[in-house]
Amino acid sequence: MRATLWLMFSLQYSCPTVRSHASVGERIETFVELKDYIRVIRKRWQIIVAVTLVVLAGAALATELSPKVYEATTRLFVSTSGSSDSSALLSGSNFTQQRVLSYADVITTPNVLDPVIKTLQLNTTAAKLGAQITATVPLNTVLIEVAVQDTNPRVAAQVADAVGKQFTRTVADLESVSKGQASPVKVTVVSTPTVPTTPVSPKPTRNLALGVVLGLLLGLGLALLRDLLDTTIKNERDCAEVTGATVIGGIAFDPGAAKSPLLVQADPNSPRAEAFRTLRTNLQFVDAANHPRSIVFTSSVPSEGKTTTTANLAITMAASGARVCVVEGDLRRPRLLEYMGMDGSVGLTNVLIGQAELGDVLQQFAESSVYVLGAGSVPPNPSELLGSAAMIETLRELESRFDVVIIDTPPLLPVTDAAVLSTIAGGTVVVVGAGRVDRDHLARSLQSLEAVKGRVLGLVLNLIPTKGTDHYYNYRDGYAPKREHQKSSRPKQRAKAAS
Repeated sequence: MRATLWLMFSLQYSCPTVRSHASVGERIETFVELKDYIRVIRKRWQIIVAVTLVVLAGAALATELSPKVYEATTRLFVSTSGSSDSSALLSGSNFTQQRVLSYADVITTPNVLDPVIKTLQLNTTAAKLGAQITATVPLNTVLIEVAVQDTNPRVAAQVADAVGKQFTRTVADLESVSKGQASPVKVTVVSTPTVPTTPVSPKPTRNLALGVVLGLLLGLGLALLRDLLDTTIKNERDCAEVTGATVIGGIAFDPGAAKSPLLVQADPNSPRAEAFRTLRTNLQFVDAANHPRSIVFTSSVPSEGKTTTTANLAITMAASGARVCVVEGDLRRPRLLEYMGMDGSVGLTNVLIGQAELGDVLQQFAESSVYVLGAGSVPPNPSELLGSAAMIETLRELESRFDVVIIDTPPLLPVTDAAVLSTIAGGTVVVVGAGRVDRDHLARSLQSLEAVKGRVLGLVLNLIPTKGTDHYYNYRDGYAPKREHQKSSRPKQRAKAAS
């Protein structure tokens, strides 16, 4: 007995627990889906508002252009011949209720409407006039309600009155068994129509409300469709859907980066400069047991910010005490020396073909521990030159001279230069421009590195928007230097620089 009670007690409390766990999972999944919808609404709210306004304007225009329709009504009472017998009265009542249903259909027939058209001299047909008339029978009654709609309120009232009068005569003729014998059914007009003053159609409030609802639904559907068709990488979650590679850095979009690409030098206290310091720290812990001495920086397509990322990262690494060499490995469209304000007449290509020594073409950047090896002359065969034995020997010599060698290379999809260099360097970092590259492009880029067995150290999500649902969140807002401190420190910095 005790065992039975214990088993019942266990089942009573264990089963709800299982259900609660399942319901929690369902709630979490529902919450995630709800968050996705909210994200789409916040991101695509302009589309939703625009579609809603367009549909609302269309509803208002249709309401304004629609002709005003007025409705006049009359009510008819159907009865049978009187009788003092209660059973006869009951039979007559049942007979009348059955007949009323048929009478409602008779009202819109030519037998009733043709005389009405002739009497009122209407320029129409029985079929067209019947489409304007609605006859209804309230439940469990012997009443017939006749409603006539017309663009002219006076005509609607005249037709309703004429139909009611003519229907009484038509029923009397139909129910007469023989000539001279009175009809057992009598139809009486109990409510005469009046000229309506308010149109029944169109209904502005209803139409505008439906326009708002329909506009919101269409706008939301279009926003969801636009979000589904948008395959660009926007955040870390999009990267995770493409690859298992870790996002080792996130850098916010800076509209002034084109004019001042070396932000860590121009504004070292900015959130973007701190993002490069975070990237530097994360790179130091990538495979610490087999830390790469040379790193290739590339992207999938142009304009993802790999060159500015390379230059700023090199300056950030040098600020921590490391000796850094930046190699302009883009021999097709070199931009690194332009950003750093250096001469590019001779460089890597001159070293590879034996026209110059490596030590003669290395340039020091602003009295720092950053040394730059420019691209030099643009060769006709960049891929073959970068994959040559001379390039391998040059890279090994640079690795022996510096703590880290960073190589700025062309995008992966247009040319194979970056894939070639990834086979001889210690690792590759792929810069992903938020909103600039599609998921398919990133997948193909990583596949090209995988095909040559290149070692991917991670991804750097660049150009992250500072506003919107995928915005870059700055955790340093409360820890930025005060303006008063910055103002008081500027004269000292200038005096130090002048001395």
